[in-house]
Amino acid sequence: MIASCCRRALLGVSLGVLATLSALPASADQITFVSQGGAYQKAQTVAILDPSAKKLGITINQDSIPDAWPAVKSQVASGKPTWDVVDMPTGNCLRGGEQGLVEKLDFAKLPNAATMPEAYRSAYSVTYEFYSSVLAFSRKKFPDAAPSSWADFWDVKKFPGRRALRNHPFATLEAALMADGVAPDKLYPLDVDRAFRKLEEIKPSITVWWTSGAQSAQLLNDGEVDMVMAWNGRVSALMGEGAKVGFTFNQGILQSTSLCILKGAPNLATAVRFVNEAVDPVHQANLPLHIDYGPANPKAFDTGVIKPERVAQLPSAPDNASKQALMSYAWWSSPAGEAAEKRWVSFMQK
Repeated sequence: MIASCCRRALLGVSLGVLATLSALPASADQITFVSQGGAYQKAQTVAILDPSAKKLGITINQDSIPDAWPAVKSQVASGKPTWDVVDMPTGNCLRGGEQGLVEKLDFAKLPNAATMPEAYRSAYSVTYEFYSSVLAFSRKKFPDAAPSSWADFWDVKKFPGRRALRNHPFATLEAALMADGVAPDKLYPLDVDRAFRKLEEIKPSITVWWTSGAQSAQLLNDGEVDMVMAWNGRVSALMGEGAKVGFTFNQGILQSTSLCILKGAPNLATAVRFVNEAVDPVHQANLPLHIDYGPANPKAFDTGVIKPERVAQLPSAPDNASKQALMSYAWWSSPAGEAAEKRWVSFMQK
């Protein structure tokens, strides 16, 4: 799930090592929390980390790294990890559980997480926030009838123009299958052969295969492409700057990061308390007030903290989520998913 990490790394300058300081004595309960830096970590500090530290009476030390996965493996292998809670792509949390790198969770101690939808949690992780891969387009090119489905994206006659897709199988295979008529809630297990056949159809019409969220937004903003698969937050930022672009949540692919606790975490009990607090509905509702990501806990939308006009912009809002496919990280972390990732490399080299 490196792309998700890269997405966050590009949102701002890395935070490096931070500390949420309080008036608590040095001996107070504490954890070390790790995320991906930039504007994302700044937003969660204000919305979730600082309020959680105050409410629990703990100190939350922070570290940041664009891709935590290699460090997670090396820390656990050392037998003396220094991190407690890591925010990383959901697929990495699942792999961590399978490989004995993260702790199995006791949901009796995580009441906030236990009430979340089963699809939003696993034995080793709790979903923390959502973003979407969406179909974005130029309003200059399509001032009236804009593309609104992946079938439209694939229809080069009805919607002529330059196109871009992500150079990665995540979400791209799902989009191809939806373009071929598969319903968003019937995608998994992915029919990989069918997806690649559909991608072969559109491949000659793809101008750019992008490799970062910043690139995808720049392509659209500069008019180098007329439609593109992009992350919703990137397009929302352009719209906020007055760019004549738009996107649809219809047939978006809802993706996430999750919280997991390192195996052998030095502050395990406090880490469990924090994970539960981090998905408290009010804390979760605070996050989209600072950045264009959706809360993972659906109860956040019942708090009244998020104004209706803001709710309409968020990928995990009930109305928007109902139009999308929820990515199955369990499938992507399975042998079939790993094989699809390897096949992607061959597909791009043709």
